[in-house]
Amino acid sequence: MNLAIWMALLVPALVLGQGKGVAPAELALPLKEGWPTYNGDYSGKRYSALRQVNASNVKNLSLAWMARLTPGVGNTQTGRRGFGGPQVRTIIGGEGSGDISAGGGTIKASVLYVDGTLYLTMPDNAWAVDARDGRELWHYFWKTKGGTHIGNRGLGMWNDYLYMETPDNYLVSLDAKTGKERWHKTIAELDQGYFSTPAPIVVGNHVIVGTGNDIDAPGFLQSFDAETGELQWKMYTVPMKKGDPGLETWASLDAARHGGGQTWIPGAYDPETKLYIIGTGNPTPAYTTGTRGEGDNLFTCALVAVNVDTGKMAWYFQTSPHDMHDYDSAQTPVLVDGMFQGKMRKLVLTAARNGYFFVLDRVTGEHLLTTKYGTYTNWAKGLNEHGGPKFDPVKNATVPGALVSPDSGGTVNWQPPAFSPDTGLFYVPEVNEFAMFYLTDVDPRGSMGLGGKEEVAVGSAGNYLCAIDYQTGKIKWKRPYYGGDGGGGGMLATAGNLLFASDGAGSLVAYDASNGKPLWNTRIGRITNAPQTFLMDGRQYVTVATGDMLWAFVMN
Repeated sequence: MNLAIWMALLVPALVLGQGKGVAPAELALPLKEGWPTYNGDYSGKRYSALRQVNASNVKNLSLAWMARLTPGVGNTQTGRRGFGGPQVRTIIGGEGSGDISAGGGTIKASVLYVDGTLYLTMPDNAWAVDARDGRELWHYFWKTKGGTHIGNRGLGMWNDYLYMETPDNYLVSLDAKTGKERWHKTIAELDQGYFSTPAPIVVGNHVIVGTGNDIDAPGFLQSFDAETGELQWKMYTVPMKKGDPGLETWASLDAARHGGGQTWIPGAYDPETKLYIIGTGNPTPAYTTGTRGEGDNLFTCALVAVNVDTGKMAWYFQTSPHDMHDYDSAQTPVLVDGMFQGKMRKLVLTAARNGYFFVLDRVTGEHLLTTKYGTYTNWAKGLNEHGGPKFDPVKNATVPGALVSPDSGGTVNWQPPAFSPDTGLFYVPEVNEFAMFYLTDVDPRGSMGLGGKEEVAVGSAGNYLCAIDYQTGKIKWKRPYYGGDGGGGGMLATAGNLLFASDGAGSLVAYDASNGKPLWNTRIGRITNAPQTFLMDGRQYVTVATGDMLWAFVMN
């Protein structure tokens, strides 16, 4: 009887022990002790002001705990604290039949940390985990209708509520304390080829969501009411009707309406201008121009600034005009207030998949700097009048083949970069792979989606972690990646003059952020997400994932 009473008292105590949620106003503050949104804060820097772990003492960082998270409907786990702890059972939602199995899971999500609790995802799954020992507090499983289960980037949070996108295109809201579903809303049509992977970004009462699609469908960005889930606005990234801006850059209205430009990576938000800045994906068809013509194909492969209250585009800058190599510009933009050419500017920085680095004025979209940071990038011939690279037709897919670098995976893909205001350096992978692009469909009408070509890997000219001086676009230092995992899952910079990142060969490494010198490493396996850091009980933790394992490190 005493045990039964103890357990009855313990379960509500565990729920209450998760602490408070995140007030919308807190999300607009610079990153301090927590990690409440995808990049930590709205700026996209992935820079923490924590300095308890620093370049002089990081050698003492050691394992605090590790936990394996099992996706699926049948998952249970016995708690590891106290007298055995309660059994955690899976909360089930979703509109699927339950007979579709998406296989195993990989943690690609940014892990939110809020007041003692970690919140994270895999496709169709969400968890709350005790940050002190890795014990599951609840697990939510979504019964899917299908879709592409390539990854999930994480959760958004608003007050005591969480938001998750599913591969079959639903936005799901959960109670953060219990994991119980509040509501779910359709965000795209599964039968049109859409799948949803981004972490929702919450701004005020707006839950901003994007989608992906690899066939000929239009891209769009949407905002839903954080309380009710009702649609607030929807902005297409390609022209959809006569008179829409950018239509003249397509062969026809029909081509534009099937033109791609997907929004599958979260963006960055500037509270001062109320602009949400996001990168868009490739045009479709991706490798043939028969239907889309020879124009720039706006607003694909671009940075787009959107007013969060109205859903209206404020400005755009195209990083890959008339893309012919699947060089999505869906990379995390980074917002910086800093000196540029002798005066303070409000800037947005991005290192694109195509091997080029860009600096823009984030208020107006004015182009300020373009440099080629991919050492062997060869698909373009100079810059156009707007500062974007001019594609070289010789490097398009051809019947005899074209030798191109980077390959379609890019110098960087989805992995979040980092920026340190202390060093003034932008940290990003530089992957220099070569491939032959063969045209396999010579029909002038081209092929759908990613079809019509064959890509054959040729080799690598070396892959690196590089640090770019944003004022010049020049690489300050670079460190080689070892093995075939160049880029890992992304970067983390801290005020302790540290940069945490993968070494490409199964180790998490702490580098000196000023010069790239390795200071500490732990061999835990292939890194699959970007590291996070937070302060709990007066101690700074660093977390990172390898597949279905979550690791937490703390000073010894």
